Amino acid sequence: MNKDALLLIGAGGLAYAAFMAARSGATEQSEYNVGSNPGRTAQDVDILARTIWGEARGEGARGMQAVANVIMNRVAKQTWYGKTIVEVCTKPAQFTAWTKGDPNYAPAHAVTTTNPAFAQALQIAASAVAGTLPDITGGADHYFNPNVVLPSWAQAMSHLVDIGRHAFYRS
Repeated sequence: MNKDALLLIGAGGLAYAAFMAARSGATEQSEYNVGSNPGRTAQDVDILARTIWGEARGEGARGMQAVANVIMNRVAKQTWYGKTIVEVCTKPAQFTAWTKGDPNYAPAHAVTTTNPAFAQALQIAASAVAGTLPDITGGADHYFNPNVVLPSWAQAMSHLVDIGRHAFYRS
């Protein structure tokens, strides 16, 4: 068994299947069992994992789960955020992992499962895609780090919870 497989053993077969499909370049074509969410692909898991790792890798599992919750809540809204995981994650100016020129862009695209936080992000993403990740944010669709910025949109939204260094809001 290769080193990447050993890192993902605790993630279960879904994350490993997603990782192997993504690694083989079959992310868009390969589908796997995602429980009640047929049609979602390994690409969804990979893009979601890179997004939550890029946004919250220093926040631990709970912080990464909260970011995954925001993304999945945006997908559920089916609005201007996007209608799929890939659309929501890669929408311009929403997540630093997909903003060219942002310091998070290159690391999020280069990270591998040798990074323990990314292996954990893959586990979280696989659970989210399968529809089994609990929403610990109470339905948040926005978040920010109040120590870095206070966005103007925050005043018009409902503050729900603080998790780690992020404040979570619902529009």
